Amino acid sequence: MLQLTRIDPFDGSSVDLWWDIYAAAERADRGAHTAVWTRDESRHELQQRTEAIERRAYLALLGGEVVASARLALPLRDNLRTANLGVHVAPERRRRGTGSAVLSTVEAAARDAGRSILKSSASWPYAAGDDGAGIPGREFARRHGYTLALGDVQNRLQLPIDAELLDALEAEAASRSASYRLRSWIGSVPTDVVHGWAQLDAAVETEAPVGDLDIEPSTVDVHEIRTNEALLARQNRRSYGTVALDAEGRVVAYTQLVVSGDDGNAYQWGTLVLSEARGHRLGMAVKIANLRMLQEHASDVRAVYTYNAGVNEHMLAINRRLGFVPSERMGEFQKHV
Repeated sequence: MLQLTRIDPFDGSSVDLWWDIYAAAERADRGAHTAVWTRDESRHELQQRTEAIERRAYLALLGGEVVASARLALPLRDNLRTANLGVHVAPERRRRGTGSAVLSTVEAAARDAGRSILKSSASWPYAAGDDGAGIPGREFARRHGYTLALGDVQNRLQLPIDAELLDALEAEAASRSASYRLRSWIGSVPTDVVHGWAQLDAAVETEAPVGDLDIEPSTVDVHEIRTNEALLARQNRRSYGTVALDAEGRVVAYTQLVVSGDDGNAYQWGTLVLSEARGHRLGMAVKIANLRMLQEHASDVRAVYTYNAGVNEHMLAINRRLGFVPSERMGEFQKHV
């Protein structure tokens, strides 16, 4: 009989087993060299204590053998009807009902926590198209009542970027953004701009295209910014940030790159320009400044990965001009219970 057990994130052997299944399942579907969260990055996230989210991890055993792992994330401050979940089955144990049984149990845990909107994601090759029809993760979600609420494109930028290209794009952006001042740093967000940074960071999920996702704006919380900066340090990650400031010193645009010290890649996190400051090429300006800083101080980073909604033509166009190329697709799925 299948047994699903919630693990202690401070039990190293249990977390190792949980991560091994996750990584094996992701790489079986997406390729052996797919960039996934590393073991220690995942471990420290599970161990984090925060007022914003509760994270749970599970192992599924059958006859004493670990056959699947699962996760459940419960927002504690915003989006209180929502739960984010994931199920990973060992590749050799698939098509035996294991995933369905695990998913049913995790969904029940979400309902017990008062959640009625369940969300998950799956990735597939870019060439498979927007819908991902026939892809195992996509079809698993469909069979269990999850609809594709938003399609994302993963883009990859090979580093280093040609200096002449950056110079040309920077000059073009500067011709429209001369009344704004850029400021960049490595590590924690400076105190004098952290509130403005937190405002944009809280808005990025709802200001960007959300498709049919049922999502509420996040609370502006400087304390949570600091909490997550401490997590990055424990994960051996390093943050690179750039903001644009108007004449009054207000933060009107931001962007963040996070470098994994374990896998050698950089990951684009939030980028947003306030609506009243749009039309001045600030999105391009802050991204160029951040990429220049990354190349100067982390010349060993091989690539930058980013995700954008497939309908977000503005940001996709910026990324294409910088040299990003499509590398994968991701579907964000949703189910109301």
